[in-house]
Amino acid sequence: MTIQKRNLFLPLALATCALAGCETPSDRIAQKEDHLAAAGFAFEPATTPTLQAMLNKLPQHQFLTRVRNGQTFYVYADPTICGCLYVGDEAAFSQYQQYRQQQAMNDAARMNTLDYQDNSWNWGPWMPGFSSWNPAWGNWDPGMSGPFGW
Repeated sequence: MTIQKRNLFLPLALATCALAGCETPSDRIAQKEDHLAAAGFAFEPATTPTLQAMLNKLPQHQFLTRVRNGQTFYVYADPTICGCLYVGDEAAFSQYQQYRQQQAMNDAARMNTLDYQDNSWNWGPWMPGFSSWNPAWGNWDPGMSGPFGW
């Protein structure tokens, strides 16, 4: 493994473990369902044995598409937490996808803040020839990436 990859791997692995340890699978599903509702998905509880049996036939915690009268709908089945379906149109699904993309960007930004940021730390013993910042690399401050992309 190269030095660059090794320097990236450990902080990412530690952050992933730390973040994963904070939530249970049920918490993640419930959070996802909150976002589905906020995006405009309708909450449809399975209130009868017939509806519950139908719900149990669908893949759990996955999106399915259904077309009705030429309009595409997205269905998310949750028989384990809420015993319900979430049903949304293309606009609701698009809103949910935008949220997920924004969340991924926020997660990446949080990971970047875990990067060690101390100008006085000496890289020399770790990387011979890299004992200090070279002005030829341009302006750099602790909040920026280093010259090698890390």
